[in-house]
Amino acid sequence: MRSWYRNLDLPALCAWIGLCSCGLVAIYSSTHGEAQEFLLNTVQDSFQRQILWLIISSVALAIVLTIPLEWLVRFSPLVYAITIGLLIAALIFGREVSGARSWVYLGPLSIQSSELAKVGAILMASYLFTLRFRNNPVVFGTLIAATLLLPASLIILQNDLGTALVFFGMLPILWLCTGVPLRVVGLVILFPITGYLAVISWQIAVGFTIAVGVIALFGTRSYKWMTAGVMACALTIGTATFALNYVLQPHQVARIVSFSNPEADEFRAGVGFHLVQSKAALGSGGLWGHGFQQGSQTQGRYIPEQSTDFVFSVVGEEWGFVGSVVVLLLFATLMLRLIRLVKFIDHPFGICLIFGAVGIFMIHVCVNLGMVLGLLPVIGIPLPFLSYGGSALLTNTLILGLALSVYMRRAEFSLYV
Repeated sequence: MRSWYRNLDLPALCAWIGLCSCGLVAIYSSTHGEAQEFLLNTVQDSFQRQILWLIISSVALAIVLTIPLEWLVRFSPLVYAITIGLLIAALIFGREVSGARSWVYLGPLSIQSSELAKVGAILMASYLFTLRFRNNPVVFGTLIAATLLLPASLIILQNDLGTALVFFGMLPILWLCTGVPLRVVGLVILFPITGYLAVISWQIAVGFTIAVGVIALFGTRSYKWMTAGVMACALTIGTATFALNYVLQPHQVARIVSFSNPEADEFRAGVGFHLVQSKAALGSGGLWGHGFQQGSQTQGRYIPEQSTDFVFSVVGEEWGFVGSVVVLLLFATLMLRLIRLVKFIDHPFGICLIFGAVGIFMIHVCVNLGMVLGLLPVIGIPLPFLSYGGSALLTNTLILGLALSVYMRRAEFSLYV
């Protein structure tokens, strides 16, 4: 039998290295050159700080890969409790950054507690999955939901809705991979899809509701499930309409609906500015891009948050369609390799943990790219391993390390089945 350390999945590790390298190049370009004169001194230092966090993340990855599998399983509830404690501490003692009170300070380092909560949530969900064969499926699904909704609720109180949405998005993914009935998962997915369509057009949302009813009736042969699907869609449409017209402030409504037409006069100079400039940068890149530090949008600092949430716009402008495809292929390689590892693992802890890791990466990539391309509202979700942010880089690296670790030590699972 091969030693555990020889089972390290090198393609996934190389994809991580490639993504981090692309991120460093994009961050350097967006904070140096002609763009530097438009930036605050703290932003100009982003590249150096990201290198420091990459070193910290690399050390953390090495440590995670050496942790015995028994410890991961046994101490998962403790890690979850610690991350919940950090969320509460951030609410009470933390500092507000960019409108979100989710930062705690540990000496000279500032940690975004909402990011680290993802690690605790995945570990706790995986731990609960080891108990599923001794519990009622309804109880098990409820426990998974509670595991995710508790940190999500605390993060909402921190005014960080974007990160909270990641936890909500994880619910159907974990339910699906842990055996919750497909019909239940599908019913949950209807809420965000219908809400998205309701923001674009209530007529489209109503048409979707009718289609759901027809498909549910012929697919399940059950009026109960048809009624549940239609009611879920109708409830979502009603809630979205009421919120947009009577609950949310005008600036909040504008931020939500502007993505559908950011060039409109009422949005272009305000909330739609991000999307207009982002799409201009991506479109100007062409096939090969303008080259390193040659993008007019990037160097003119026209793209807000271009080293964080809109870092993919920098890649598209400077390296064009080819560079963008390379980044997407690296993401695809990383996630497909992790999915491939699942077939070699028989233990529920490892299966749930890897699917959870893939789910988090997939949600971040899809939402961030949808935001940059103008397909989704701007909600502040970074692109894993590319966007500037030490807490996000550390968290995503830890999640990757956990997924690689359970595969490397899969032979040890026979001790805990």
